[in-house]
Amino acid sequence: MQRRHFLASSSAAAVSALAAPAVWGQAAPRLTPIKFTLDFRITGQTSPFFLAQSKGYYKDEGLDVGIDVGSGSVASITRIASGVYQMGLGDISSLIEFQATQTGTPVVQAVYQYYNRAPFAIIGRKDRGITTDFRSLEGKKIAAAAVESTRRAWPMVARKLRVKSDLFQWSTTDFASRDNVVVRGDVDGATYFHDSAVSLFARMKLDELSILEYTSAGVNLYGNAILASNAMITQNPAAVAGFLRATNRAIQESMSDPAAAIAATKLREPILNEAVELERWRITQRYIAAADTRSHGLGDVFKRTLEQQVDEVVDVFGLKARPGVEGVFNRAMLPAAGERALKA
Repeated sequence: MQRRHFLASSSAAAVSALAAPAVWGQAAPRLTPIKFTLDFRITGQTSPFFLAQSKGYYKDEGLDVGIDVGSGSVASITRIASGVYQMGLGDISSLIEFQATQTGTPVVQAVYQYYNRAPFAIIGRKDRGITTDFRSLEGKKIAAAAVESTRRAWPMVARKLRVKSDLFQWSTTDFASRDNVVVRGDVDGATYFHDSAVSLFARMKLDELSILEYTSAGVNLYGNAILASNAMITQNPAAVAGFLRATNRAIQESMSDPAAAIAATKLREPILNEAVELERWRITQRYIAAADTRSHGLGDVFKRTLEQQVDEVVDVFGLKARPGVEGVFNRAMLPAAGERALKA
């Protein structure tokens, strides 16, 4: 009886095992691939993206995100428009200009405002007579890359201050040489994203330099935003929303624990100096969480402020068409307001 009972039980177990789904043998759910382009090289400025990647926040949203270095905040737009990248980080004024040349549905839109204020600045040498007054730039030589958003936005500052747009002379220099020409004294100053200038601050004392922030001239521009292609927005809005949730979560954590964010970034770029990048992020977060961010939360914009920026870009650059703000900035996939509220 015992033997018959054992055989019967064994047969039943075998049938049950065959009937049951082999969970252990199933393939993992397929992740949606997203190619994301940075605006520039890997630094503390973009540490939240690497924190989200290293902590698996993108995978939690069903995404396989690849992050590549960029070649400027303007170039990100063309990379996404070409279809090679689905998302990226790029300058919203340049996006306005790009859309003014297009017809029909925008092929690239901003979906999350990363820099709530553009960190545009000119850094000048005090020993060359440059102060925090923009008028002290008159007759000076200022280095900038040929296609660079801080340089391109200068006419807006000139217009606001009612000074000539050719107040000083431009010296076209690539990004990699900018610090060198300032330190050597080949030029009197250079354009920077304020947080990018940390590399210069490591080579010259702060009290030797004047920082002329565009915001101090009353130029309130939104800066780099997270961009997405129209194809991605229309075909897989859930993936875009998931990317924004994961990134927003990482931005919040980067503000509360900057060291962890920089450590995650260093995993990708081991040569980074953690102390330098922590200082860079300290400046970056000032522009990510600007004063009015407390009203609408991270990632969003005030419609009226963006309308004024569109008007300014169209007017200063003499554009023939005026893009609508709804086409420039698509807030439909933003994380919930509670998730975007500043924690401190």
